[in-house]
Amino acid sequence: MPSPDRRATLRAALGFAGLESCAQELRILHAWLDTWRGIGDVVAGMARQDFDLELRRFDGRGWRATFFPSGFEHSFTGTAGSAWAATPWHAVQRAAAATLDRLDTHQPVRDWTTTDDSPH
Repeated sequence: MPSPDRRATLRAALGFAGLESCAQELRILHAWLDTWRGIGDVVAGMARQDFDLELRRFDGRGWRATFFPSGFEHSFTGTAGSAWAATPWHAVQRAAAATLDRLDTHQPVRDWTTTDDSPH
């Protein structure tokens, strides 16, 4: 089951990574996240939230990262998130942040099979 504490930690790291500043702390954060290793750490964090990554390079012009809910068939649901960037790490960071934003604001779909109410 996805952990809200881990989600909050990942969300905070991605939020700070999105800031542009010369502060030493942000340079350290970018030295970690703006690498292939950083991509792996973000992907591992998103996997703990039950999301899979699709990452594509487009003819040297940029990268598209999309996080889909885990499963055999990936479909663009209300909680999937996607981003385009010049580097793979920025695309992954932005897509992860967008996915977590959607997840935090997404209203769960009501399971009408567990109630006597009828949908309106």
